[in-house]
Amino acid sequence: MRDIQNERDMRDVPLQKVGVRSLEYPVQVLDKTHRVQRTTATVDLFVNLPERFKGTHMSRFVELFHQYHTDVSLNRFLSMLEELRVRLSAQRAYGTMTFPYFIEKKSPVTNSPGMVRYTCTYEGQVDDSAHDFFVSVAVPVTTLCPCSKAISDYGAHNQRGVVRVKVLYSSFFWIEDLIAVIERAASGSLYAVLKRPDEKMVTEHAYDNPRFVEDVVREVYVALRSFAIEKPFLWFSVEAENFESIHCHNAYAYTEYGAKPAASPR
Repeated sequence: MRDIQNERDMRDVPLQKVGVRSLEYPVQVLDKTHRVQRTTATVDLFVNLPERFKGTHMSRFVELFHQYHTDVSLNRFLSMLEELRVRLSAQRAYGTMTFPYFIEKKSPVTNSPGMVRYTCTYEGQVDDSAHDFFVSVAVPVTTLCPCSKAISDYGAHNQRGVVRVKVLYSSFFWIEDLIAVIERAASGSLYAVLKRPDEKMVTEHAYDNPRFVEDVVREVYVALRSFAIEKPFLWFSVEAENFESIHCHNAYAYTEYGAKPAASPR
């Protein structure tokens, strides 16, 4: 049959990215407690397309991802991109995979179990000279305002927020450990189930640990610098956003550490 994609395109315009976007697929990822976790990911896969080719072979992206979907671990994600690059005769391959990740958390006093959802993203780029891989996680937290506590005769306003961390992968780590670092930096973490003794403990703990968004970002930054002793992160970013309870706007802070690869994925 005629292969139009491989025919010559006469416009001489190279394309930086071609591929598939918003592919929803069941996947299995590593789980520290249960070995593997089944979830559903939204996937983008791309390669570059030289000017001489009219198009790429879209079906091959899905075919290859299907081969990996039952074990999309940190290390295998880059292997998948490299195989994609070679199979499609491309110089570069890119990919992102975003998925909900669930951790069972027990309430701090009564040990009542419940599932808490976190959003994780794998993001990678491979070419002849470099393999860059980023892991991101969005962690819901609670914060209590230090200023409100200091100026009020009683009480202080608190709110839910989210902390987003993105790290340049250098050696294996557990997503659960990264989440724990982030939760410790806030006024408190969130739970699915809280009985009255738990709620008392959680609110009092937050009151004793007030945090601005600036505090949260700085606390996470300090912790991540020594997170992986054997092979520290060469680059990471931290951002915190509070969904303010007494303002009609959100509070925000951001910082990053190290040198991000010049050709990092976007």
